[in-house]
Amino acid sequence: MRARELMTSPVITVRPSTSAKEAASLLAEHGFTALPVLDEDDRLIGIVTEADLIRDRVPRDVRYRHHETPHPVPDLDVGSLMTSPAVAMGGGTDVADLCRALLDDRIRAMPIVDGATVVGIVTRRDVVRALARSDADIAADVRHHLEIYGGPGRWRVEVHDGVVHIVDAYDSETDRHVATLLAQAVPGVLDARTVSETTEGLV
Repeated sequence: MRARELMTSPVITVRPSTSAKEAASLLAEHGFTALPVLDEDDRLIGIVTEADLIRDRVPRDVRYRHHETPHPVPDLDVGSLMTSPAVAMGGGTDVADLCRALLDDRIRAMPIVDGATVVGIVTRRDVVRALARSDADIAADVRHHLEIYGGPGRWRVEVHDGVVHIVDAYDSETDRHVATLLAQAVPGVLDARTVSETTEGLV
């Protein structure tokens, strides 16, 4: 899979001047974990996350701390809270590499760019959602792609726990290779293999 096949697009972005409250409202409303931050030329300059918005911004409950003087919570904007510069990847990035970056850098969301333009975002939740797809949905998508490539009635597709087994009615090594690649690009596919009908029983 490639990042473009999982990303949410179009992506909701904010400016450095956006208030922390407005950014929090956007995250809460849309169920996001992070928002890319763009400058006036729409270039990616940072990212603001849930963690950024709650860090040191929730006041203590003075009802249970009578000996403490309450400190006002600052009314900050995104520019003072965001992480900058932001890490980003292209739409053609292999999702396996994207996942490694999410884990290694301990981040929950990766902006996806085309040149300097933000075109989408991929979160850990997007990856989990793809992995959780039912075998029936995966099989339907694989069949659809194969029918576009080689016509209806040619392919037999079975999926078990995300692993795709394709049987081709014809015997073309090139077509089997293409069919495998098409299947591997479907979200939720963990592995794919294509055999010809004539050799199926020999494998």
